Amino acid sequence: MVRKIAFGLLWLGFIVYAFILSPPQQPGTFELIKNLSLGQWQGINPLVIALFNLMGVWPLIYSAVVFIDGRGQKIPAWLFAIASFGVGAFALLPYLALREPNQKFVGQKNTFFKLLDSRVTGYVLTLTAVILVTYGLTQGDWTDFIQQWQTNRFIHVMSLDFCLLSLLFPTLVKDDMARRGWENHQMLWITALIPLFGPLIYLCVRPSLLEVDAQNITAKQPAAN
Repeated sequence: MVRKIAFGLLWLGFIVYAFILSPPQQPGTFELIKNLSLGQWQGINPLVIALFNLMGVWPLIYSAVVFIDGRGQKIPAWLFAIASFGVGAFALLPYLALREPNQKFVGQKNTFFKLLDSRVTGYVLTLTAVILVTYGLTQGDWTDFIQQWQTNRFIHVMSLDFCLLSLLFPTLVKDDMARRGWENHQMLWITALIPLFGPLIYLCVRPSLLEVDAQNITAKQPAAN
């Protein structure tokens, strides 16, 4: 219950900060988002371009865990995972507040789950992140970025969203490890202390899911009186 309340308060606090306390919305924000989405990047700070695209990588990282975790949840995890592609942590925080601990993957992996579970997915996402981070750090203008962070709500909130997604990911790792029969405290610390690349390393090295037959679980349950 404490965990649920904490995530709920964090979600509400993030909403209040983003829409009331953060810097004001700038007139050209919609045009900026449109150009970033369409790849029309001329004149845009490479740091902003890299950050925007990394915010597309993060939902894929979470999807590789959330869809699997959702197999044993009463709430539709897929709904929150898909919404995260548009609003990031604003969509994932309610899921983290509502989900229950889930340390078994019941049933068989279909093609979609095999893709999410594959280390190849982790490799592709890691390569994408390395390219984007390298591009942003080597080509970007930090002075301009800091100025935009201080004055532009979109840049400001997107940056905080990135940080929040980095902080929240480890809360899903322990159950994901249990579903794989894997105990690795060092990896837990890696996901917690290394932003972005810690979770990506985890996706690249985690063992395959252990599938549990639903019929066996039913058989083990005591019969109702």
